[in-house]
Amino acid sequence: MVHHEAASPGRREASADFVRQIAGYGLTTAEILYRMPDHPALLQSYLWQHYDLYPHFPELNRFLDFWKRELEGPLHSVTVAHSRLIKPAELRSVSGMFQLH
Repeated sequence: MVHHEAASPGRREASADFVRQIAGYGLTTAEILYRMPDHPALLQSYLWQHYDLYPHFPELNRFLDFWKRELEGPLHSVTVAHSRLIKPAELRSVSGMFQLH
């Protein structure tokens, strides 16, 4: 028998995407150019976006391995952009004092 505790009212679970960001994942976008199987002289573009870890990009590499193994369009090139969405706060010293009445 499995016992499940009911979530207390007002308690919320963090989304899986937020948990990944806290773990160091950032939003990764890859533009994948590939050759058309029936017309190899033509290039087609595919846009892939997922949370991934810089600099090794395990999720992107897993996807590209799948592509090479399962899809017919040979890869031409992959351009990657990556941004960590949760970053340390930027603090800077400000000289001066402002009073509010």
